[in-house]
Amino acid sequence: MTEAEVRSRAFAMPLTSPAFPPGPYRFINREFFIISYRTDPDALAAVVPEPLEVSDPVVKYEFIRMPDSAGFGDYTESGQVIPVSFRGEKGNYVHSMYLDCQPPIAGGREIWGFPKKLASPNLRVEKDTLVGVLKFGSIPVAVATMGFKHRALPKDKIRESLASPNYLLKIIPHVDGSVRICELVRYFMEDITVKGAWEGPAALELFHHALAPVASLPVVEVLSGMHIISDLTLGLGTIIYDYMAERKAEETTLVGAGAITIPGNRVETPAP
Repeated sequence: MTEAEVRSRAFAMPLTSPAFPPGPYRFINREFFIISYRTDPDALAAVVPEPLEVSDPVVKYEFIRMPDSAGFGDYTESGQVIPVSFRGEKGNYVHSMYLDCQPPIAGGREIWGFPKKLASPNLRVEKDTLVGVLKFGSIPVAVATMGFKHRALPKDKIRESLASPNYLLKIIPHVDGSVRICELVRYFMEDITVKGAWEGPAALELFHHALAPVASLPVVEVLSGMHIISDLTLGLGTIIYDYMAERKAEETTLVGAGAITIPGNRVETPAP
């Protein structure tokens, strides 16, 4: 394989059999179960990276069922999303995600920077109750319940909320273990069709786990429960803030002065 062929084929790893295909990434009958709750403001401030800003100590705990996902297949996801703003623009910071399928884990981390880890989430209906359970290994770490389709919600308002900006902290290490990429990424969900949306009485329990610390943002008060069924496309991202910009500027200056760039984002100046 020539160098030109490597460059033309390079999209994802492994080179000859990527873990996921190029997009677009269209989701049919994507089902959301979202419980909004009030949490400890100090705990929230400790996990939201600047320059994102938090106005209210609120977290959205989500279970998402994706039975028909282009390129990613059939899988379920669970995690925490935090309402924030970036330079006055309101959106949602994706804090944690746990899912049961390897291609969207690889694709989500490599392309956008989604904070995805392998776990066992489940979303189902038990008689009159919508139930979400997240297990990490064999240990339950989140249990959510909601009355099934008690009251319909206006689809236009739900569509507007799904179309708001979302933020991610993308981190890619260098080959020597130092940080090579550390960026704030913004993405949008696009071409959204809301097929149905409902609310009802809801409850949420989070349990402490060393490697799945969802309970580090404790439930103080449940504010609402929402159930949504939709079709949408997961749009690609845009870099809106580079945490490494200052270091890159310093390296550019040193290289211009005759320094030598070496792995790990470090530079050395040749001896005279």
